[in-house]
Amino acid sequence: MKLHEGGVYLIHGTEIRESYNGVRENAKEGTIAYGILKQHNTAGDMENLKIRFDALTSHDITYVGIIQTARASGLEKFPLSYVLTNCHNSLCAVGGTINEDDHMFGLTAAKKYGGVYVPPMQAVIHQYAREVLSGGGKMILGSDSHTRYGALGTMAMGEGGPELVKQLLSRTYDIKMPEVVAVYLTGELRPGVGPQDVALAIIGAVFKNGYVKNKIMEFVGPGIANLSMDTRIGIDVMTTETTCLSSIWQTDEKTREYFEIHHRPQDFKSLTPASVAWYDGLIEVDLSAIKPMIALPYHPSCAYTIDEFLANAADLLHETEERARVSFGDKVQVDLLGKLANGQFHVDQGIIAGCAGGGFENICDAADILRGKSIGSGTFSLNVYPASMPIYMELVKNGVFADLLATGAVVKPAFCGPCFGAGDTPANNAFSIRHSTRNFPNREGSKVQEGQISHVALMDARSIAATAANQGVLTSAEYFDGTFSNPKYFFDGRIYENRVFDSHGVADPEAEIQFGPNIKDWPAMPALTENLLLKVVSEIHDPVTTTDELIPSGETSSYRSNPLKLASFALSRKDPAYVGRAKEVQAAELAREKGIAARESVREAFPEASQAAVQAAEAIGIGEAAVRGAVRLAFAETEAAFEKVHKLWPAATMANTGIGSTIFAVKPGDGSAREQAASCQKVLGGWANIAFEYATKRYRSNLINWGMLPLLVPAGELPFANGDYIFLPGIRKAIEEKAPEIEAFAVTADGIIAFTMALGDLTDDERTIIIDGCLINYYRNH
Repeated sequence: MKLHEGGVYLIHGTEIRESYNGVRENAKEGTIAYGILKQHNTAGDMENLKIRFDALTSHDITYVGIIQTARASGLEKFPLSYVLTNCHNSLCAVGGTINEDDHMFGLTAAKKYGGVYVPPMQAVIHQYAREVLSGGGKMILGSDSHTRYGALGTMAMGEGGPELVKQLLSRTYDIKMPEVVAVYLTGELRPGVGPQDVALAIIGAVFKNGYVKNKIMEFVGPGIANLSMDTRIGIDVMTTETTCLSSIWQTDEKTREYFEIHHRPQDFKSLTPASVAWYDGLIEVDLSAIKPMIALPYHPSCAYTIDEFLANAADLLHETEERARVSFGDKVQVDLLGKLANGQFHVDQGIIAGCAGGGFENICDAADILRGKSIGSGTFSLNVYPASMPIYMELVKNGVFADLLATGAVVKPAFCGPCFGAGDTPANNAFSIRHSTRNFPNREGSKVQEGQISHVALMDARSIAATAANQGVLTSAEYFDGTFSNPKYFFDGRIYENRVFDSHGVADPEAEIQFGPNIKDWPAMPALTENLLLKVVSEIHDPVTTTDELIPSGETSSYRSNPLKLASFALSRKDPAYVGRAKEVQAAELAREKGIAARESVREAFPEASQAAVQAAEAIGIGEAAVRGAVRLAFAETEAAFEKVHKLWPAATMANTGIGSTIFAVKPGDGSAREQAASCQKVLGGWANIAFEYATKRYRSNLINWGMLPLLVPAGELPFANGDYIFLPGIRKAIEEKAPEIEAFAVTADGIIAFTMALGDLTDDERTIIIDGCLINYYRNH
């Protein structure tokens, strides 16, 4: 694999040149991506895009909050196709919202506003979109980070819920023209190598150096013709783990055949680069050189060939244990080296599932490897989740499921649970190999705060099957000496016709939305004050902080429709003290708002402020005694900090200075698009994140849409620490006037330290959203 430094020209789709006698600006328009973006851009300016999408997709962790936000902002009907799927919290109720309450909310909302409702167990969100919604040249926006349908000629993006709200309110998705990086494929995959192997090889090459961060990956080259559609789709969905913005592939006769199989020939479109196309970077991938891969815990970029891992297992496992100690400290006892015995590595669990692993070809190839074998009666287990009921039905018809079940494997319905921690959580210190999308810490459902930790490695379905055939001894599918049957796929859409509700875009204003008792509205959120006094309530120095660490997935998502309850889980698996600290600061702010908004002195208004906070106890979810204690502590600290900065800024008073919390993380936001990673902080009174950089555009956008400052500080030693206050004088004016730097003062035990921060590029609308306090306020005010 080769990464080109700097841009390149692609001539006639096959010749790579670093220089060419044409005009580069014209050649930039020759990419497939440029043409699709131009078609969907509502602005005359191709440098500052205002995109309108063709369709939206959400699942049952995100659609309630999105629709509630849109309703609060004046929603009357869905102005474009909006598909509500139910593939995450589908099996049972765990602790919070009864899942069926949310499902009834989704069904009745689809009827009222004119949407599509896909009942539980019918399909995972992305497979339904591939089968029914995708189309050549289209653009789809989804509230799940793995919204990727580029292999079908559809440019799709995963963003936080507020970006979907904008589309529902007929607004636009505003971004600067992204750079486009070509992925130039040559060669042909060797037997036993599957899409996950290709994807992990690419992720391992580009994640750490940020080669494609926030860019569009455009797959081109002669090697594409040698890949089946299922293989292309399996590679494409994993592009999310590179932190790219989106993906697109050149299409061909195999793409046409896919749409014909799914009874939608009209949705095929031929897409190829122009005869001369300029790319901002290019990744050369020789498919014939790809070997079966494994991504060790705790990130898809920790990628090695299986052969390389087995040859160096002791060293690599020791490194993995050291990474675990950085993340978990002494909260858990990690033992990976214990899985290694007599030169063999023993695995406890195999999972083939979801939008990455649950495809027809993956499961058929796995069955070919396992046919006639036994997975054994020991600790190893194998669970298989097809990505949709049409795939499930075809695997029943062609006998593949019978072959799998005979081995001791378990077949389950379409469900995303293993991918986000709501199903198949392994035993303590167990090692799971999965053809799914992520292997972040805690992502599989383990509870570090309770002393339980398990470990996930990503592998392709074929090598998982080879390992299962070896009863849990890690084995590469490269050494499978049988043949693959490659059965033909027949799509039967009757299940969808019989079960999916499709309004065909016709809204029914008379329909009543059905609410469950745990479905709550968003709490009121104040506008930005003239100044801010922020307390740092968490400090995270891991190289990357995932959204699953900011708001854990899995069983915590049972509170997904209740913002206050869900917020109580924020950072619970990373910094359990965060919620308590944030609530103490929030108590002080609520007291300020209710008791001393017009006062000049904290000390003068303290008794009244304390009573006001007691009255607000229910709103922040802590009892009266705790509120009184929190107010005394918070106001004692706040008063001391405020008096120090007041000497520098006499115009700052408690009437014009808001109090809030902030967290610092080196690089937050890798992973899920779930807006709750930001909204839970906001619900707890957060006003900012501070970082060296943000891992993804979607997390930064979530912060902005919830009215939070995405602050940046230069990498290096921080001028503040956890527990310190940071004063931002004139912050509202600085945002209004587009100040390039934000003046800040850290109030520390050693005195006040002046420093500067930046906000990065913000559109005019984004500035107004932050000033108004959140996207809901923005739409209400404008």
